[in-house]
Amino acid sequence: MKRPSSWLMLLGILCVGLTGTSVLHAQDATTATDAVSSAVDTAAGYTYDWKNSEVSEEMFTVNNLWIMIAAMLVFIMHLGFAMVESGLTRAKNTVNILFKNTMIPMIGIVMYAVCGWLIMYPGDTWIVDGVFAFGFGIGGGGVYTSSLYEGITPAYNVGYTVWTDFLFQAMFAATCATIVSGAVAGRVKLLPFLIFCVLFVGILYPITGSWKWGGGWLDAMGFADFAGSTLVHAVGGAGALAGAWILGPRIGKYGKDGTVHPIPGHSMPLATIGVFLLWFGWFGFNGGSELSANAGGVSYVLVTTTLSACGGGLACAICSWIFGGKPDLSMALNGILAGLVGITAGPDTATWIEALLGIGAVSGVLCYFAVMFFDKLKIDDPVGAISVHGVCGIYGTLCVALFGDMSMLGVQALGTAVCFLTSFIFAAIVFGTLKATMGIRVSEEEEIEGLDLGEHDMSAYPDFQRTYIKSYEAGEI
Repeated sequence: MKRPSSWLMLLGILCVGLTGTSVLHAQDATTATDAVSSAVDTAAGYTYDWKNSEVSEEMFTVNNLWIMIAAMLVFIMHLGFAMVESGLTRAKNTVNILFKNTMIPMIGIVMYAVCGWLIMYPGDTWIVDGVFAFGFGIGGGGVYTSSLYEGITPAYNVGYTVWTDFLFQAMFAATCATIVSGAVAGRVKLLPFLIFCVLFVGILYPITGSWKWGGGWLDAMGFADFAGSTLVHAVGGAGALAGAWILGPRIGKYGKDGTVHPIPGHSMPLATIGVFLLWFGWFGFNGGSELSANAGGVSYVLVTTTLSACGGGLACAICSWIFGGKPDLSMALNGILAGLVGITAGPDTATWIEALLGIGAVSGVLCYFAVMFFDKLKIDDPVGAISVHGVCGIYGTLCVALFGDMSMLGVQALGTAVCFLTSFIFAAIVFGTLKATMGIRVSEEEEIEGLDLGEHDMSAYPDFQRTYIKSYEAGEI
């Protein structure tokens, strides 16, 4: 029998040593965690009884981890929106679009923390029962959560903490305003638009959201919207419709004889990257809305979400090929988003074939013809936000009944109609007021030159664009 070589013996000793060290480190970490928990318990004068809880400590941790990861996935959707919007519009407006899409998530999250959260989830503190509530701060049951300890245990919710819940929901709120940004791109003044975002995210979105997700009157009627085909997308689409209508079309978009003059986007690679980022983020958008790490529920939602995106993209691409004569990449990309929006209301109830054909493919077809329809009305929507989010959001909400319980159709139609109209009226009032007071549209000269120079005195591509960049330092005009 040969003796092991010296280097093998050394390797064995090293492995044993590393294993022992890892075990010691794990034990140290566990001891440290227990010590911290004990310290918090002592400071709060409160100990949570996990043995008699409805959920184990381990499952509570796993649920929170998944929902926090889902919140991060939804957060990355803002980069997707920024890429889609900038890619589908002119290069001369890229900095302006990127700036808007940088400001929107920050404004949205802050406004949701200031008042949006307690408007949307008032608990038993309704001002008008089931219709309107108001409050400041982050909390549960209509009360500001001042206790850190209460916020990190099932004292708030057996499935997750108040901080996890807020983080996830705040990402949704910011997304709603981003939808409007694409429809008004290329001609809206920056400051009035940001003021609109403050009001839209801080007031309108949480009010309509409270009607279902906050336990309001639509929830009492049995209205169903799993992750927001209406409460996020149709509401955002309605705001986009109001903004595009009041603002008017871009210069050169429509001829005097009614003909449509396409204004091509400057970067289809950016638009494609953006759509795939949005698709990726939608796994968190829909999957996180399961509000637990339930393996069966989350995995099923992710499958129906993916198949609906495929159905929408394929159907819209085929439509563009048949009716447009050539396959249109922008239509294929918007078809993917249309399928994702459509499935968002009922990814937990639709069968996989319904998700692929009945919801995804039909949403893609609707998206294609909706774009044509709004162009005929001379409502200029550079990225197709009204068609994708508004039209397909409404359809997706109705699909919960069409492919489920038909007795719900009336409630589904009522819920999406009321939310859409409320958002449209609110946005129209805000945009109309801003138009009458400070103006919402840039000058004709600024629109032709590009908002990058007019609003920011910058260029996204200074080495490639034939344009003169003004210098404030040199006092040049």
